[in-house]
Amino acid sequence: MVKRIFAGTLTLIVLALAVIVISVVRFDVPREELIGKYATEASQFVTLPGGGSVHVRDEGNRQGPALVLVHGSNASLHTWEPWVADLGDTYRIVSMDLPGHGLTGRIPGDDYSREGMTQTVHELTEILGVDRFAIAGNSMGGGVAALYALEHPDRVSALILVDAAGIPVERNDGEVPLAFRIARMPVISNAMRYVLPRSLVEEGVRKVFVDQSKVTDEMVARYFDLSLHEGNRDATRMRFASYATRDEEAFAVRLGELKMPTLILWGDKDGLIPVSAAHEFKARIPQAELVIFENVGHVPMEEVAGESSAAVRDFLTRALAEVSGPPDGMAAAGAAIEE
Repeated sequence: MVKRIFAGTLTLIVLALAVIVISVVRFDVPREELIGKYATEASQFVTLPGGGSVHVRDEGNRQGPALVLVHGSNASLHTWEPWVADLGDTYRIVSMDLPGHGLTGRIPGDDYSREGMTQTVHELTEILGVDRFAIAGNSMGGGVAALYALEHPDRVSALILVDAAGIPVERNDGEVPLAFRIARMPVISNAMRYVLPRSLVEEGVRKVFVDQSKVTDEMVARYFDLSLHEGNRDATRMRFASYATRDEEAFAVRLGELKMPTLILWGDKDGLIPVSAAHEFKARIPQAELVIFENVGHVPMEEVAGESSAAVRDFLTRALAEVSGPPDGMAAAGAAIEE
């Protein structure tokens, strides 16, 4: 009798563990399946010289000045949709899924460094025939945008840094999404290759917003689905592993070389990259304008889309007018600018 009870209990434990494992184990999702769900009529897939195929959208006013948008870590070009809607009447807007993200997925050579991302932006804009443009980047993408401006200043008419990476800062680990902390752990991060609870993704999305009403089920589902794109989790693991060798201080020193008009946008409640970094960017780029949004987190282009896009329109109206005069139909919008 005791043996039967023990065997029955053991069976239940094994079944329970199996249910738990099945509930959190997630295998890669084929690209074609996700394209059907998240690509739009504006989506293109551009093959780069190295063989990678990058998901890009080339939208807006094709006769207007070009604006290239570079998203942050574990995000996708979808993060820029509010700006595309607000600014597309005036600007030709190019957004992309960086390597290891969104519908682009893993690339040959597995270079997910800031330098590799910057090369992707360069190759893509060359293929699209966008020779001179303003470039904006959020978070990781801000570091990419800044490096692009440093490496190709003749192609950049203006630089926009949105809660950007690139400044050494002290972070409160309690504010950093758990998924990011796990991704930095050499051994445990390997488990995320197959174990990815949806709740972990949702926690990461919610951490970057102050206004939780902006976090919808649709948004969380998109982040979750695109994280499962074949190869994206491998790319994420490799990218976070490379951060250990990155010299952010050496990169920050170079920021003083930037001479083009620059706008810094920041949410004052950003827990991922604190607002102190915004002031440090401003100190290192003297000509930069600084706009800080109150009660806003890490992604102001989504959380306060109207306010942030208005600040960009105002900035670009003035910045581009210094070079070529104001394009037809370009109207300035007000923004609170801290010199």
